[in-house]
Amino acid sequence: MPSSFDKLFEPIKIGPVEIRNRIVMPAMSTNFANVDGSVSQRQIKYYSERARGGVGLIITEAVCVESRFGKLSPIQPCIDHDKYLAGLNELVEEVKRHGAKIAAQLHHAGRRAQWIEGERPLAPSDHLPSPVGITPKALSKEEISFLINCFAEGARRAKAAGFDAVEVHGAHGYLIAQFLSPYTNKRTDEYGGDLKGRSRFAVEVVKQIKEKVGSGYPVIFRISAEEFIEGGLTISETKIVSAMLEDAGADALHVSAGAYESRHWTSAPPSIPNGHLVPLAAEIKKAVGLPVIAVGRITEPELANKIIAEGKADLVAMGRALIADPFLPKKAMDGKLNEIRRCIGCNRCLTRFGDMLRVKCSVNPTIEKEVKITPTDKPKRVVIVGGGPAGLEAAYIASLRGHNVTLYEKRDKLGGQLLMASVPPYKETLKIFMEYLISKVNEANVKIKTCVEASPETIKDEAPDVVILATGASPIIPRFPGVGLPNVVTAWDVLLGKAKLGDRVVVIGGGMVGCETAETIADMGKSVTIVEMLEKVAIDVDFRARVFLLKRLEEKGVKILTKTKVEEITPTEIVANQDGKKVTITGDTFVLAIGAKPERQLYESLKGTVKHLHLIGDCVSPRKILEAVEEGFQVGLQI
Repeated sequence: MPSSFDKLFEPIKIGPVEIRNRIVMPAMSTNFANVDGSVSQRQIKYYSERARGGVGLIITEAVCVESRFGKLSPIQPCIDHDKYLAGLNELVEEVKRHGAKIAAQLHHAGRRAQWIEGERPLAPSDHLPSPVGITPKALSKEEISFLINCFAEGARRAKAAGFDAVEVHGAHGYLIAQFLSPYTNKRTDEYGGDLKGRSRFAVEVVKQIKEKVGSGYPVIFRISAEEFIEGGLTISETKIVSAMLEDAGADALHVSAGAYESRHWTSAPPSIPNGHLVPLAAEIKKAVGLPVIAVGRITEPELANKIIAEGKADLVAMGRALIADPFLPKKAMDGKLNEIRRCIGCNRCLTRFGDMLRVKCSVNPTIEKEVKITPTDKPKRVVIVGGGPAGLEAAYIASLRGHNVTLYEKRDKLGGQLLMASVPPYKETLKIFMEYLISKVNEANVKIKTCVEASPETIKDEAPDVVILATGASPIIPRFPGVGLPNVVTAWDVLLGKAKLGDRVVVIGGGMVGCETAETIADMGKSVTIVEMLEKVAIDVDFRARVFLLKRLEEKGVKILTKTKVEEITPTEIVANQDGKKVTITGDTFVLAIGAKPERQLYESLKGTVKHLHLIGDCVSPRKILEAVEEGFQVGLQI
């Protein structure tokens, strides 16, 4: 083990339970459960893989303690009936077999429950609508007592199933957090009012769990130290609450942040510094004598070790990083840092859950269980055209299987659209991923031919058995007058450094590419205007990243014109229709960022002449990194 990680891999105890290192996999929803709320084999494989990868403690995704009113998702695991014990026990035994400890996160969504047929969600107060616009029902004292018991019964079942601990989810604007927060709790009885009253529900949950399972069974409490909303919880209050929870019997505190209205802080994008919530954990640590778990974009083992070494926390939660690479702990312990497939912070894993889809990862196509790359008994000559993420992944996997792989790339560098996508501010993680893919292709001894635009003749000369086209996409060039003027360029030209820009730049198109290109240009000191025909800009950006992107554009003086359709470009201005009125926007340079189209010319030329011809990535349809990597991986396995 490298000396740089001496603190990260020290064992630690939570209550009487010893954990082999300080790395925690926090609760992250997957939609992998069976539809009846029971544990699925898919879940077992998913958690087992992280245990096998060396993590110290796994905290399961939120497990519902009362499924009639408490579910966040229709595919959420449940623990409100003994019928779930067998599946939960199978999960526990598989995780423990690989040396990790495991805790069940006990959860009730409160006003955030979205899957109640014909009923109102439950909440401390009824003054705020639920996220789906339904006025919640304020809980009676009898209902409060019932729900406290639901948490305690959930803990009893967790212990019976063999879990090493439970985590009470008291953060992120769910039921317990709704009681704690003055923003959501307007009660005037003993469960509301001052901080002691608002904390009563949380304190009684911890106490009743301890009564049910015994004082020696560890209870972790997850709390939002700051809610980052007006009228919400602040660190000064949560320090006091944390001391109350310690007195109630909590054995550790997991310090997060945010509520529903500020959930962009909970799983922050790359524009927010790694470890951005660690100072909150450090403050809570001053208020209690319990082990404290820090969280908040801790994606690098170096940073994780530093947090512990500096005494800011006792354990670190590395969530998305462990989705991207389950074996991050072992690779760090063995000093194989270059082999870590690092999280790019795109939040695609989280947006898929919100869309009711199974969780996937943009950089890890084998999220559930490592796929064994078996050597082929019939090596083939494989030609891949395109050195973007799809082509690179396909080349790496095919070469690992023993095929003779040649990769053609028309540019002088590999990377495809990652070369451009990694240029805007705060997109450096894409460059890291691009360099990782390139290093893997180089390790695999793929024959790489850059600065060569593959043609049917080029490919024929290779006499391939299989051709994989990953030719990507090209910018859409609109048909309105003026697009051929010398001061009209594409966003791709700007990001590749090929465009000469004047002082006043107009970006046509307000999607992700247009907005990120506009920010890049604004950082050059230029005056920038975005023109978008829709009502909003950046609608194709993850909502967490979008919040910060729009704020930065405003701070940098980027002017945004929506509901504005361009009709013509002249050498000095754009002529457009804005809400039925003709408007002009002056500029020195006009940047086209209105989308991309699949690049299929080579495919059309080869179709019918190559027996085994595959299309992957954006040349199928312009999409995201996830689809490119996944398709490259799959075709590499299949040939």
